[in-house]
Amino acid sequence: MGKDAFKLIANNKKAYHDYFIDEKYETGIELYGTEVKSIRMGKCSVKEAFVRIQNGEVYIYGMHVNPYEKGNIFNKDPLRPRKLLMHKAEINKLAGKIAEKGFTLVPLQVYFKGSLVKVEIGLARGKKLYDKRADIAKKDQRRELEREFKVKNLY
Repeated sequence: MGKDAFKLIANNKKAYHDYFIDEKYETGIELYGTEVKSIRMGKCSVKEAFVRIQNGEVYIYGMHVNPYEKGNIFNKDPLRPRKLLMHKAEINKLAGKIAEKGFTLVPLQVYFKGSLVKVEIGLARGKKLYDKRADIAKKDQRRELEREFKVKNLY
């Protein structure tokens, strides 16, 4: 694996369905050894996770990292809050934007960049029900067009 090889571990498709993602940020994450080993095996989920800023630091809550099977007393709580590593200026900029109406931070994906575990978080605005319906209609329409195109090319 090269210096900036990218290996996806967990993806949060629900975030793209529920929110408009305005900006994306790459952050490091503070983990213990057995957690890293578990993540290497792909035992991680960010589906129910959310991100908060407290005391000038960014934390991710609800990120589930399965306990490492070969671990022992060093295994940590699978749902413990984990600190995200960002520059102070970025954190202050995000805190200012979150203070605006309707913005929140959501984790989008967890991946390896080289040997480091990274979390991509997005500055997001919530979608209304009619926005979600419009997205579903677009996906259905595109799927139908692709199906017709495939059928035409078969003959």
